[in-house]
Amino acid sequence: MADDLREKLRAIIAEVSEVDEIPDATSFKDLGIDSMMAIEIVAEIERTYKLSVPESELTKITNLDSVYELVKAKLPA
Repeated sequence: MADDLREKLRAIIAEVSEVDEIPDATSFKDLGIDSMMAIEIVAEIERTYKLSVPESELTKITNLDSVYELVKAKLPA
């Protein structure tokens, strides 16, 4: 499940940002993903997984690894 979740998140990030390669630990800033795109990515993840990401947690979203950890912690076990 973990690898499947990571790959689904990678696909969402790639689609919203129009960046083909989304490495796990490369910062979104280095990939050219700005704060507006990050908000769009979070909105798509919220819709897809039916969860809520408070504004206070948006600063924690800096790369695929951080998105994965955030979503994994919010999904039911």
